[in-house]
Amino acid sequence: MSHGKFIVVEGIEGAGKSSAINVIEEFLNKQQIQFTNTREPGGTPLAEKLRTLVKEPSDEYLTPECELFIMYASRSQLVHNKILPAMEKGTWVIGDRHDLSSRAYQGGGRQFDDATIDAIANITLKGFKPDLTLYLDVTAELGLSRAQARGELDRIEQEKIDFFHRVRDKYLALAHADDSIYIIDASQSMDKVHQDIRNVLGQTLD
Repeated sequence: MSHGKFIVVEGIEGAGKSSAINVIEEFLNKQQIQFTNTREPGGTPLAEKLRTLVKEPSDEYLTPECELFIMYASRSQLVHNKILPAMEKGTWVIGDRHDLSSRAYQGGGRQFDDATIDAIANITLKGFKPDLTLYLDVTAELGLSRAQARGELDRIEQEKIDFFHRVRDKYLALAHADDSIYIIDASQSMDKVHQDIRNVLGQTLD
């Protein structure tokens, strides 16, 4: 039995991850490839509880250190209890965010250094990484204006604009340094964005 692949969609708020995931689902359905979906933080019952702690505004200040550890605790549950078992059965996994998000948000946004995040990632992920990552790139201003149009912003979405500038800069730096990460210009029309996604999938997965 062939091993499943892990495809991840990344980007700041408002980049269009949900519709990008729909394009990937259509592509895999046409290829008659069995797949399952995950999201981060979350994706298992316990990990979803951790997601609530990170996402919902609270009266208690959530320290950056606590946020960082919750993200990786949630990711550990998801990888070991859902993603790896699915891939071992030959099922492909489409992830709405993965480790790159922590490197961009906690690394870039919260300014934890690479060595700190590497140490935690090595414990929780043990070298596991996606086969393909699609990073949907938009400016912080465009992404947040789209997110605001959708409704209530969660705790992280309420950060100042400088936070999101750092997040985007880190995403771009990491994407340029890794051949398995493809940058998609998500400020284009939705049709063009979706065509670019199909082109990458065709080149890398056929």
